[in-house]
Order: sequence, then C-alpha cells, then structure tokens
Amino acid sequence: MLNALTRTDLNLPGQVSVYHGKVRDVYNINDDLMVMVATDRISAFDVILPKGIPYKGQVLNQIAANFLDATADIVPNWKLATPDPMVTVGLKAEGFRVEMIIRGYLTGSAWREYKNGCRELCGVKLPEGMRENERFPEPIITPTTKAEEGHDENISKEEIIAQGIVSREDYEQMETYTRALFKRGSEIAAQKGLILVDTKYEFGKRDGRVILIDEIHTPDSSRYFYAEGYEQKFRDGEPQRQLSKEFVRQWLIEHNFMNQPGQVMPEITDEYAESVSERYIELYEHIVGERFVPADAEGGIEARIQRNVTAWLNKQK
Repeated sequence: MLNALTRTDLNLPGQVSVYHGKVRDVYNINDDLMVMVATDRISAFDVILPKGIPYKGQVLNQIAANFLDATADIVPNWKLATPDPMVTVGLKAEGFRVEMIIRGYLTGSAWREYKNGCRELCGVKLPEGMRENERFPEPIITPTTKAEEGHDENISKEEIIAQGIVSREDYEQMETYTRALFKRGSEIAAQKGLILVDTKYEFGKRDGRVILIDEIHTPDSSRYFYAEGYEQKFRDGEPQRQLSKEFVRQWLIEHNFMNQPGQVMPEITDEYAESVSERYIELYEHIVGERFVPADAEGGIEARIQRNVTAWLNKQK
C-alpha cells in the first residue's frame, strides 16, 4: 500500500493564505513567514503526475535544508527551521519572476535544442561541435521566466533587464550568487562521487536585499551524474548514470508523453511509483552522505505535519 501525501489542507496559527503549487503547498503566516510543505506530488513537462511518490517530499525537503545550511555563509537564504521532515519554515520574500538556471554540461533540454541546430541559448553563444553530456568551458546561465501556468520560457539577461522584470543591479547580484552556489554545490557533490550537472535557483527580495528562496540542489531542481565512469561513457557516446528527475521525463518520452496536444499520460503503477521512490532515496543517501530514515507516518502524515508545525509556530509567539 503506497503511503504518499499529495495534498495538504492545514489550519495553522496566523495563516493568511495557502498556495498549492506543482509540488509544494505554501502557507503564508502573518505575511511574514512561509511554511513550505514538500508534498509527494511529482511533475514533469509542466504537468502533475496522477500518483504521488512515497518519501519524495521528505527527500526533497531534507536535501534542500541540508544545502541551504551548507551555503548560508556565501548567500543569505530564507530558511529558519525544519519543524517536520517534509516542512521548511522561513522568511517571506517577494520572489523575482525568473528562475536562474545554470548548466555545467550540455544535456537535457539544452542538448535537445542544440541537436536541432540551436547555437544560442538565452543569449549565450554555444560552441560548435559539442556532444551530448560534454562539459562547457565555463558554466552558463540560462534564465527562464517563471510562469504562473504552463511552460516557463527561455529569456536572456538583456531581455529581463530591458523588460523591467528585474533591475540590472538585482539581476547581477543573482548572477553572482548563482555562480557561487553552483561552485559550492559542485564541490560538495564531488566529495560524494557525483557531478552537479545543472540546477536552478530562485531568489526573492526582503528588506531591500536579495535572498535565496525555495529548494536547492534536489533531484527536482538539479541533475547529477556519477563521477565514476563519466569520461568513459562520454568517450563511448553512452548515456550517463545519473541521479535526477530526468529518468522520469525519459520514461514519459518512451511512453509517448511530453504534454503535447492529443498525448495521453501513461499509467503510473504502484510498482513504478515505488521504483521512483527508491531512486529519490538513492540520491539522498549519495548527496547527503547519510542513511535515509523514513519519517513516522502512523496516524497520518498530514496530522503529523499539522502537529509539528503548529507547535513550532506557537513557540515563536
């Protein structure tokens, strides 16, 4: 029997509103704090899959919390506490309407575009003659607009500034933070025998300063390769062993689904959902370097979250 949390309807002290995103349920507390619940929902190609993945939310939340702590010395972030294995509480900030994507290697959607002849991505010129999974001379930043619904759209730095989406000063601060975060994340991954291939960061503004918000370096926002065997597989033109959500996208592609008109979502069996869960746990144990301990679900996951978060919020009064 799969035990997955796909939606929450909490009633928290000081709750002003709640936003149910693709994966997270975000509760606004007194217009000052955010309670972010990482549910077990999973999305790909901008659509939420019809079945939750056991422990996915706990994995994402704990990896993100780990990396927020591990980078707090170089970039200020929103996190205050993790009162539950699936919840982070932090400072409310005005989010910028762009996602900062940084790529160290040519893979995923960037490779699909490159293979089709694209030689410029988000205003960044790409060298000729590159191969799939090849490392860029230097990591490239390829931002996207953050869409309320539907697909995020690629956009260049110049367009972001010209359209007034983000000021030049704030964008350049985000760029500096993005490169510093990717460098630190890559160093931590290398210590665990992994390569941080690409990832995305989101930033907001609070009290006049740019801060890092949301999750970082999780399998939903990042792609990892195993370092061992990378060079051999690259030389031989073989697929890399990777830990990321890309394997879910590939599975959907193999089942003729990319969220295009007329395409039908394939059935997500319990067996497949459990196999995805195992992959998420595998990444957790690799990147955090600790054994994954499933949270107690007796009495219901939502009831546990309600209890833990309420107790934390009441202590802040």
